[in-house]
Amino acid sequence: ARGPPPYWFPSPIDCKQTNLGRVMEENGPKLLGASYKDPISSFGLFHKFAVENQEVYWKIVLKELSIKFLQEPMSILDASDKSKKGGTWFPGAVLNIAECCLLPRPSQNRTDESTAIVWRDEGFDHYPVNRMSLKELRTLVMTVANALDTMFQKGDRIAIDMPMTCNAVIIYLAIILGGFVVVSIADSFAPQEIGTRMRVAKAKAIFTQDFIIRGGKKFPLYSCVMKGTSCKAIVIPATGDCLGVTLRDGDMSWKDFLSRAAGRSPMYSPVYQSADALINILFSSGTTGEPKAIPWTQLCPIRCGADTWANLDVRPKDISCLPTNLGWVMGPIQLFSCFLNGATLALYHGSPLGRGFCKFVQDAHVSALGSVPSLVKLWKAGNHTKGLDWTKIRVLATTGEASDIDDNLWLSSRTCYKPIVECCGGTELASSFIQGSLLQPQVFGAFSGASMSTGFVILDEQGNPYPDDVPCSGEVGLFPLYFGATDRLLNADHDKVYFDGMPVYRGRQLRRHGDIIQRTVGGYYIVQGRADDTMNLGGIKRQVQWRLNGFVMEPTRVC
Repeated sequence: ARGPPPYWFPSPIDCKQTNLGRVMEENGPKLLGASYKDPISSFGLFHKFAVENQEVYWKIVLKELSIKFLQEPMSILDASDKSKKGGTWFPGAVLNIAECCLLPRPSQNRTDESTAIVWRDEGFDHYPVNRMSLKELRTLVMTVANALDTMFQKGDRIAIDMPMTCNAVIIYLAIILGGFVVVSIADSFAPQEIGTRMRVAKAKAIFTQDFIIRGGKKFPLYSCVMKGTSCKAIVIPATGDCLGVTLRDGDMSWKDFLSRAAGRSPMYSPVYQSADALINILFSSGTTGEPKAIPWTQLCPIRCGADTWANLDVRPKDISCLPTNLGWVMGPIQLFSCFLNGATLALYHGSPLGRGFCKFVQDAHVSALGSVPSLVKLWKAGNHTKGLDWTKIRVLATTGEASDIDDNLWLSSRTCYKPIVECCGGTELASSFIQGSLLQPQVFGAFSGASMSTGFVILDEQGNPYPDDVPCSGEVGLFPLYFGATDRLLNADHDKVYFDGMPVYRGRQLRRHGDIIQRTVGGYYIVQGRADDTMNLGGIKRQVQWRLNGFVMEPTRVC
């Protein structure tokens, strides 16, 4: 009768040390007046304030993330721009978001000598973890950016199809630092899927590896790329310094590519662009046709960092690990979430399925660990954490699939019962629209509320919103003033995909996301599947098909 039972409760003392709790203590009395009590009991009030006063909330976040602008925005939000249903964010702002990731930040106690990346190669599980300082990372990124300048024109689109290794992260940041555009392609794709994405994105070249090493086995990658596209490939050896493949005419080794930076100044001037400049093209899954080309602007990384700052409480000096890939949305989210929050990015160059990865989590002293439920199930079934110390982990996150309560209980128990933050969103949102929070009690397999600054309603079959405090189930309608969400698609009609047929709420047309969600007694949320066919929201009832995705929900719809 009281809804699903919480397993974790925020501490009245510790909550004031969280990122959001600290900001609420500093700003709550001024913003909420006498109604402000403390971060836990006033969380709902502060969340509502953030939704209704976006300008104030995002001004606070920009300060917390130490975002550096070459030219400050004239305002946070111009909601009067009727050409964009979601308004215009940061009008007049000029920056380079990759530069923001690479600079020391006194406010975060982040210096040139701070550790930016820790990593380990599979098979070296008994060796110390490798470390890269912020200065070393910046130097390598500038070297790659210099080499790119010798081959490409500003604005050219350059693909990355490789595991999320240190080199992949360096290449990703270098492309953006140099004013080029990343085209994200997952390393699991077949040649035809690679070719489709290269064509749709109009990519000029592609970075890849000769092989992928996972579970002690070598899987071909360059040969898939070679069959998928005729564009120039720059090929990195998976192990050692020598390639294990013969390159076709016109392709280039990593060593030869880096040699193009020789003789150029080791310093590099970032290319500064407007806040809405394109930096990354990601894709929908393409399971029902040509994949949608989803453009990320410089606003999207800020949203990534902000959600992680607020909901996962990632702080400077944290070490954050999530096995993922730059071809899917969680790769860029993880990268920006770490670097904009002053945290260390932890990378395991190999399979995350076995004990080797679990030991890396221990040895790297990971404090924020992300996963997907199928991974947790494998760790549990293989007893891969036996004898390992995961007690340095203070927060867990899960996404991508529907959670299993028993598996989550096991995972939390490995860390002395730390909270697991459930995350659900989408590539086109650059974030989660519902998410757990460390200022709210948490329930296994459920979300405790909307992410910060996000507003939504649940619609009945006639398209009418249910009251906010009523248990119900229906299609979610997002408030359109959503920082970081797309305002265009590169190969589809944005308004048709996300707005046509949606009702007007409080004077603005709601944004379609397509998830069917349930609000339980007690105010928690459970994602129940996808709406394949939306209803006619003009008052005429139509059949609505729900696709229940079970344990494998669409990766582009669930971030």
